[in-house]
Amino acid sequence: MKTNKYVEELLAKSAEELQTELVSAKKELFNLKFQNATNQLDNTARIKEVRRNIARIQTVITQIDQGHSPIVRVHKPSLTACC
Repeated sequence: MKTNKYVEELLAKSAEELQTELVSAKKELFNLKFQNATNQLDNTARIKEVRRNIARIQTVITQIDQGHSPIVRVHKPSLTACC
């Protein structure tokens, strides 16, 4: 899954790298919002994706600061579609 790979990449980074990643993601979000306001943005779903990435980065930073081991959730497919 794409999200799990991104989170694994975040977990492999140091605190300084995470901070720079957070700053660049916030700058990207600002630019996307500006483009959206001026009707220049084609892919509006990118705003939602960047917002979630910012939340993921902040979560990993918080877990590192509090001394917790970062948690990665793996979604398992449900078996509800049975005979």
